[in-house]
Order: sequence, then C-alpha cells, then structure tokens
Amino acid sequence: MDNHVRIRVATTDDAANLLEIYRPYVEKTAISFEYKVPSLDEFTARMAKTLKKYPYVVAEVDGALSGYAYTGAFVGRAAYDWAAETTIYLKEDKRKMGLGRKLYGAIEDICRAQNITNLYACIGYPEAEDQYLTKNSAQFHAHLGYRLVGTFQKCGYKFGRWYDMVWMEKIIGVHSPVPAAVVPFPDLDKDVLRRIGLQ
Repeated sequence: MDNHVRIRVATTDDAANLLEIYRPYVEKTAISFEYKVPSLDEFTARMAKTLKKYPYVVAEVDGALSGYAYTGAFVGRAAYDWAAETTIYLKEDKRKMGLGRKLYGAIEDICRAQNITNLYACIGYPEAEDQYLTKNSAQFHAHLGYRLVGTFQKCGYKFGRWYDMVWMEKIIGVHSPVPAAVVPFPDLDKDVLRRIGLQ
C-alpha cells in the first residue's frame, strides 16, 4: 500500500523536527557547508525570517515530517527581487520516494504566484565522489529542469578536503519589460495556496 504524502506550509512549530532532518547533513556530509548544527533557537529564527517573504513547505509521510524545502533571497539587492535561491532536505530514510519532486513542485507553483521568474540552487560538488558528498544533488536538479550556470572551484573546505560549488538555474516565468511586483508569501491569496494543493 502506498504511503500517504501531504505537502503543507511549514510553521515554526515544526522547527525541532526539521532541525533533526537537517542535523545529519551538517554532521555527516558536505551537502551543507555548515560545520556546526544550529541551535533550535537559531533554526527557528531562520524559518521565521524566511516565512516573512518566501515559502517554506514540508512533506509529511503518514503524518511524520519527512522533508522540507524553501526559497530565500538571491543575493539580496532590489534588482534581484524576481530571483530566489532554493533549498531542500529529506529525511535520510525517505529519499527516492518522489518527495523532492513534490516539494519542489509546490515551491515552483508558489514562486510563480509570487511573480518570481528565476530559481537558483547552490550545490556542493565533488571533483570525485566520496563518503561525504556525491553528485546526486546536481543530478536531481538537472532532472527537474535546472541547468548548470557556473562552478566555483574548491571554494568549500570540510572534513579535511576541498569541494567545488555549482550554481544551477531554472527559469519558471516570463521576463516581461515591466515585471509585476513580487508578492510576499504571507500576502498570497489563500485560494492560490489551495489550488496549489497546500494546507
């Protein structure tokens, strides 16, 4: 029997569970370039800051939080307002279930409703795969329509070795001569979220 998957908007009440999903990425991989797992207070504050303007969504599998995705400011200058950086993390035992595609699908639909046109993923990338980092994330993004637009050589150092970082891009909207203003996530009409399938 198939697992029941629900995609919904995250709240800061989810922070403790989401932090536990994130923890192994910091402690055991170079997928995150952080060295130390953030405190619950810091992680909660990061979520609250994101939700002031951008979407933050979670995947529940049979009622248990199993992954999350969000967007954030790309660079942070006004002219970049129509671009956003994406982030996604899945629970270690919930990969290869299609959760990543579902989470990113929701994120993209929200971003279109916000009038965002460009999505960017910043991805740690190994010269040669090792126990800390593979090329799976870049391959996942490519499968979803992202394309490689740049490589920073050996810019991240973790676990005693150097890693590249790649930027991948996906265009999800039309670049009109006078773009509509970006709508902050909290200001989106609730009917829009319902049409996307979020609760």
